[in-house]
Amino acid sequence: MESWSEGIADLHARIGHRFGRSEPRDRALDYLRGLLAPLERKNGWTLAEQVGQLRPDGVQRLLNHSDWDENAVRDDVRDFVVETIGTKDGILIGDDTGFVKKGTKSAGVQRQYSGTAGRRENCQVGTFLAYASTRGRALIDRELYLPASWTDDRARCRAAKIGDEVPFATKIEHLKWMLQRALDAAVPFAWVTTDEAYGQVRHFRSWLEERKVAYVVATKVNDTVTGLDGWQYRVDELIATRPKQAWKPLSAGAGAHGQRIYHWARAALRPRQENGFGHWVLARRNISNPADIAYYVCFGPVSTRLKDLVKVAGARWAVEECFQSAKGECGLDHYQVRHYRAWYRHITLAMAALAYLTAVRATQAAKGAADATNTTSYPSASPKSAA
Repeated sequence: MESWSEGIADLHARIGHRFGRSEPRDRALDYLRGLLAPLERKNGWTLAEQVGQLRPDGVQRLLNHSDWDENAVRDDVRDFVVETIGTKDGILIGDDTGFVKKGTKSAGVQRQYSGTAGRRENCQVGTFLAYASTRGRALIDRELYLPASWTDDRARCRAAKIGDEVPFATKIEHLKWMLQRALDAAVPFAWVTTDEAYGQVRHFRSWLEERKVAYVVATKVNDTVTGLDGWQYRVDELIATRPKQAWKPLSAGAGAHGQRIYHWARAALRPRQENGFGHWVLARRNISNPADIAYYVCFGPVSTRLKDLVKVAGARWAVEECFQSAKGECGLDHYQVRHYRAWYRHITLAMAALAYLTAVRATQAAKGAADATNTTSYPSASPKSAA
């Protein structure tokens, strides 16, 4: 427990200078400790009780009124993640998740589709950017989606402390903002991947290509692409022309029940370009149900192999694991705030808690690998035993 506490204090020391006064600085450390504590719920009341306070007033001040820069803390968390699990072949993953809420006053709340619930719910939706490598995975950026029903009603926005300068922005625009921040910060990565909701948007794919950012993004079955002959084809029709031997059994990575093996095939798009990048359609076919096929549009170095694209496509699930860990272990969805900035503050501190857990697990995994390497399988023969 002592080393756990010291580790949290070390992370807190990295972000402490972002707080204007000692009281919110200390409160933030208590908040982080509470988010990582084994509490069933991690809201204002339970976090206050965890540090021996009778009321959540101090917690509410930290989120609603205290002087600190949550965006600078976000950048510190991102840099911490890069330092602990960053690799040059890292993968950036964009996705959104829902936060089911009651009432109508929390910033951005309305009846809308929640991927978490799998249906329309009264909820808020956050757009996130995750970072994944062979060493771990964590959330490094976030945006709160504000539906047009909010941004068209500035009085409602002001009641939730949403500034008049905050515009309507789609989730695609959110993802562009977050990716641009990662590019500006020189975050080490090789690929971007997303689900169909983002991947089917052509101007998003063009935006990535303009910046020479390689991607493997899921798309809808009737999406159209430009073939090698310059004609437009549906992705499913293009894949249907591939010969039987083009399908290869490959793993999309380890899952809860072992390796996720599917049949995979790809088809080249557009002639090779002078910038050294190529385009492909990638398809994933269920081995037990060949009619179940998912499609991806890909852009990357011309030397990219089929198994490289498969690895990136399979990495998308890392963001779902981030959401599960952040909600289950770090209280990402346990907040009770209405104001716009308070949402960002809670989410940022929950991301910091998740980053800490990721760092601990990466350290433990590295130590375990080192111990295994240093363990001799067979004892060396001593002179006595040899005799």
